[in-house]
Amino acid sequence: AKLLRVLQEGEFDPVGSSHTKKVNVRVLAATNRDLSKSIKDGQFRADLYYRLNVFPLTLPPLRERGDDIVRLASAFAQRCARTMGRSLAPLTADCAERLMRYSWPGNVRELQNVMERAVITAVDGKLNLDRALPEVPSSETPPAASGRQALSGILTAEDFESLERTNILRALEETGWIVAGEKGAAKRLGLNPSTLASRMKALGIRKPR
Repeated sequence: AKLLRVLQEGEFDPVGSSHTKKVNVRVLAATNRDLSKSIKDGQFRADLYYRLNVFPLTLPPLRERGDDIVRLASAFAQRCARTMGRSLAPLTADCAERLMRYSWPGNVRELQNVMERAVITAVDGKLNLDRALPEVPSSETPPAASGRQALSGILTAEDFESLERTNILRALEETGWIVAGEKGAAKRLGLNPSTLASRMKALGIRKPR
């Protein structure tokens, strides 16, 4: 009732005050509920609904946004890569197709998380959705392999750390433990040498004697 008074009359009584205050505001409200149904079910006031519903905007769920999914995924991946000091290749056609096949129940926030996982697990700057989005197997993956990937489930922070450590160790071993330079592990991983050195220290990776 108090909110309705603000919307209708542009005034309210502050708590502990005997003076009415005037306001001149425009309210932006958002919901993921079907308010028409909520009114019929007696869960939302009809008068408040009609006051709020002056200029409605309907945003479709991510799964209905077609090519926007791929554009957003690419933008999220590049932003995450910049934060991590990594370089990335463009999304492949297979990755784009898998992203568009998924239903995205968590909408944009879920897409952000998936692309962050994909960047973390990228090899040689190439995104791979096998671990980041196991729910949608690649159309290029044999059925038996895709079944095993689907069983991997959600990655924990420990999984990410272990995977990152293994990836760095593999790159170091293949480059003779050379960090910087054209033939160094940092170049192979798509990282700045200083970033790789920092991650090696954080993960306790030391060159064997």
